[in-house]
Amino acid sequence: MITKEEIKQLIEAGLPAANAMIDGDDGTHFDGIVVSSEFEGKSMLAQHRMVFDTLGDRMQTGIIHALSVKTCTPDEWESRKD
Repeated sequence: MITKEEIKQLIEAGLPAANAMIDGDDGTHFDGIVVSSEFEGKSMLAQHRMVFDTLGDRMQTGIIHALSVKTCTPDEWESRKD
C-alpha cells in the first residue's frame, strides 16, 4: 500500500519544479493536480508521461491501482484559481 504523501514526494522528487496535490485515502485510487513550469510548451500527453515517469513501475505492478491526474503550468494554475 502507498499513501498520497508518498506519491506527492515521488512526483516532486522526480519533477523538482513541481507542486503536487494528491487526494485518496484507500491506498490504491488517487486523484492529483500537478503544477510545474516544466510543462511549458508540452502537450497534455507529454505532461502526463512526465508525471507517471516519476512513479517508476508502481503503476504497472499495482502498487498504485489508479491515478487520475490533471497537469498545468503555474500560469494556468493561477488562471484556474480565479
